[in-house]
Amino acid sequence: MTDSNWSVPETAVVDTIRETVVADEPAVLATIVGVEGSAYRQPGAKMVVGADGDGVGSLTAGCLEDEVRTLAGEVLDAGEPRIETFDLTGDDDVWGLGVGCNGVIRMLLEPLDDSLQPALDAAAAGENCAVATVLESDHPAFALGDRLCGREGRFIDTEGWPTALIERLSEPAATLSAAGKADTIDISLEAGSVRVFLDGIAAPPELLVFGTGHDVRPVVELATLADFQVTVVGFRGATATAERFPSADRVISTSPTAVREEIDIDERTYTVVMTHNFVDDRLTLAELTQSATPYIGLMGPTDRFSEMLDAFEAEGQTFDRATLDRVYTPIGIDLGGGAPYQIATSIVSEVLAVHNDRTPQHLSDKDGPIHERLDRDTAGE
Repeated sequence: MTDSNWSVPETAVVDTIRETVVADEPAVLATIVGVEGSAYRQPGAKMVVGADGDGVGSLTAGCLEDEVRTLAGEVLDAGEPRIETFDLTGDDDVWGLGVGCNGVIRMLLEPLDDSLQPALDAAAAGENCAVATVLESDHPAFALGDRLCGREGRFIDTEGWPTALIERLSEPAATLSAAGKADTIDISLEAGSVRVFLDGIAAPPELLVFGTGHDVRPVVELATLADFQVTVVGFRGATATAERFPSADRVISTSPTAVREEIDIDERTYTVVMTHNFVDDRLTLAELTQSATPYIGLMGPTDRFSEMLDAFEAEGQTFDRATLDRVYTPIGIDLGGGAPYQIATSIVSEVLAVHNDRTPQHLSDKDGPIHERLDRDTAGE
């Protein structure tokens, strides 16, 4: 397994799963389905292992990937799913690697098949989806690996699944799929109990970057690796090309006053304005303030933004507090760096913080777990 295959974005892992299923190639899907204590990744993290033993995706910081590939070969040979538990809490050198996650990880390994197709189709269409997989059951109708897929909060092909179970899963599935979170739910039915792993796969957020200067490329590259669907928007056609921004999902050329006409901007669309042209920036800002975007990052100092507000006011246009609260300028989190990729890291970090509803802080100063623990009441428990 190469470093590049380990560190791919989550969207690339899902794409690999879909491509493998479509090609009907033998492979194993390994998914973290439970964590106790501390771990590098949380439930829902995935890794695809092909018949050649090559893997795509990450489950740990590298502690268990080799072991997972070995187990995947066994699962592929047996043709049956299995659950493995890795206890990394002891002082012993458990796997001969000196691991230090200090947690217990439960992992489902299963031969990859087309039972995931409905969810994969939804993900490819940019929709939220959920996958419900049986982990344990004393119900005669269910076994390890049985699954149900849903898209946009509605389950598909539910024949053979009790109505009571579907009703129990529907609300948490909608919540988890919208949040891109996963959880395990225990359900008691008349004929027995079932433990189900609900894996929510949220449509990736979008990032619009306005500008085609040299400083745009690092932002696009880092945002893509952070699982944003990135669109570069240029106002000068000669520089708004896919060749100039190979990491972008799309590159378009338009005019500042036509932004909302040509681009759908909703509450999951984040915007960064860095044209370095005062007029273009001001016209773009005017368009974005009338959209639903929750984040408008504007490159430049505070004085420059004040000049823009003065120009707007001279034209009779003012902004309420709620609108101004969506404008972040100077853009980025104060990380102290001034090199291009350091600036880009600052910008993408701020967008991630807003997207995840976080106030940037040192994790060492944070009380409680690093990763957000889902409220089981919210998940339907």
